[in-house]
Amino acid sequence: MLTIRVKPSAFNSVYYPHLKNDHRYQIYYGGSSSGKSFFLATRAVLDCPQGRNYLVVRKVAKTLRGSCWNEIQKAITRHNLNNQFRIRQSDMIIEAKASGAQIVFAGLDDVEKIKSITPAKGVFTDIWMEEATECDYGDYKQLDKRLRGRSGFKKRFILSFNPVYLTHWIYVEFFSIWDDSKTYAERGSTSILKTTHKDNRFLEPEDHDALENERDEYFRNVYTYGNWGILGDVIFKNWHTEDLSEYMDLDGKLYFGLDFGFSSDPAAVIKVRFERAKKRILVLEELYERGLINTLLADAARPIVGRHPVTCDCAEAKSIMELRGCGINAIPSKKGADSVIHGIQWLQGYEIVVDVRCQNMRNELTLYQWRKDKDGNSLRVPVDKNNHLIDALRYALESEINAMPSSPPPRDYGNDKPSYWRK
Repeated sequence: MLTIRVKPSAFNSVYYPHLKNDHRYQIYYGGSSSGKSFFLATRAVLDCPQGRNYLVVRKVAKTLRGSCWNEIQKAITRHNLNNQFRIRQSDMIIEAKASGAQIVFAGLDDVEKIKSITPAKGVFTDIWMEEATECDYGDYKQLDKRLRGRSGFKKRFILSFNPVYLTHWIYVEFFSIWDDSKTYAERGSTSILKTTHKDNRFLEPEDHDALENERDEYFRNVYTYGNWGILGDVIFKNWHTEDLSEYMDLDGKLYFGLDFGFSSDPAAVIKVRFERAKKRILVLEELYERGLINTLLADAARPIVGRHPVTCDCAEAKSIMELRGCGINAIPSKKGADSVIHGIQWLQGYEIVVDVRCQNMRNELTLYQWRKDKDGNSLRVPVDKNNHLIDALRYALESEINAMPSSPPPRDYGNDKPSYWRK
């Protein structure tokens, strides 16, 4: 084993005590440019020669090279340790020569690779999930299971991120121990450290100034000061989360919707129960996945939709036919004039209850917002993102929505009515 000695002056003082942090769950969050990613990269470089094996993940594999991969190589160079590591560019593995331990990089978009990946020697002792707010609760639970096996080191699951919204699974899972008046908390197996750009003495003055002078209130609150928040002028405020397990196998009318996607946009499938008398919609199950050709989409959707009719985006006639060929009872949506805003107005009239396992639906309901004009005024035109499961929800309940008489859309969007209004 190689012992590497690094002076405390090489670190921002707020992070230095965490070189030896052995909590099972370690949360490093806060504002932009706070130095958290570089600290964690440096710690990995110091740990690996001691025998710790790291698995470093992000939601999408291709984003790793420009982030954690580069940060760890910079840390190696900064501490003059290039001769102590073998860097395998092709498969993104960094190996410590002294111990044989490895730092392995993988994207969560390659599920099969994640399932099969192992270090050359021993087991993974550390999993570092960078930009953890991009990841799903299911990703976290699956990876947490990978921290097993015999090792002389305490296992650590490390999450680093800028905060987003208070209903995010990370906040729900870990922040019951948090006090907003503090910058550090620990309890049981969990520790949380909050930092901002003010904690990073390696930033240039103009970098500090740029963050302090951010004009957008939300971005200043989240990215300058590192606070959890609610994004902008959100469309849906009529929802909450419950454990809906008891409703999964009950008889009654179920509705299914599907929004197509592939690379940048996910395919989204939803299963809902509509309780007209109680004026509520129960979101029971979801599918939210990128990169699925229609045959694979059919396989993934089948456990949710069975043989039930599933209403799909009518713009994808070819895809609908392919799903039918795979045994999915896919039917096209009917849409109509101003179907998006009409559907939104209808959904706003009901209580929406989302099962605790439907994290992506929760994310969309939190993030889906109205467009603003150049002066920051709401236009009551929805921003066309964070809406894949919401679109699937509209398709699923289309027959109920269309039973309500149409109302004219607001007239404050001027002459720039977007094409996706009729989506």
